[in-house]
Amino acid sequence: MHQEPIRTAGQPLGTATKALIMLHGRGASAADILSLGRHLHVGNYALLAPQATQHTWYPQSFLAPTAQNEPWLSDALAAVDHAVATAAGSGISKENTYFMGFSQGACLMLEYVARHAARYGGVAAFTGGLIGDEVNPATYAGDFGGTPVFIGSSDPDFHVPVKRVRASTALLTQLGAHVTEKIYPNMGHTITQEEIDLANELIFRE
Repeated sequence: MHQEPIRTAGQPLGTATKALIMLHGRGASAADILSLGRHLHVGNYALLAPQATQHTWYPQSFLAPTAQNEPWLSDALAAVDHAVATAAGSGISKENTYFMGFSQGACLMLEYVARHAARYGGVAAFTGGLIGDEVNPATYAGDFGGTPVFIGSSDPDFHVPVKRVRASTALLTQLGAHVTEKIYPNMGHTITQEEIDLANELIFRE
């Protein structure tokens, strides 16, 4: 499996006390998602952004049967795991490891943390949900131990149905996360200032 290099910003890994893993959306780039760091309260964090091959983490909708997105999905999850391992290798604990993603990146990020539930620093998903034609609890394991999670999305959203957002919130809650779900009427497929403010308030408290 070929992995693109991880792009970094913020504090150097060797001196940072916290790490934020940032996952871009379909058609975007690591540089795009790293630029969002300017709007988050992450001044003392190392920012790590994996880059999807050809700018997409997996080819089909996140609502397709999981097998239809293989082997790309497994490769994408491995890329996130590599970023987590990179932070851990610099001495940053899971409790000080944070996750953020938008759209396809938010879906991938939620799928990763739900498959590896642990006490993380926090999770911010801008328009995303768990991956697959249905949410199968048997896929997921671990205990979030009260990890704060923010999920924001639009109703309606062309890519991410509210029903899947709510099913994802329920599953993460069952795994011990403290989830704040916010559905915005007719927000569109974007990230708003209100969502950023809420993520800063709930997740990225320096």
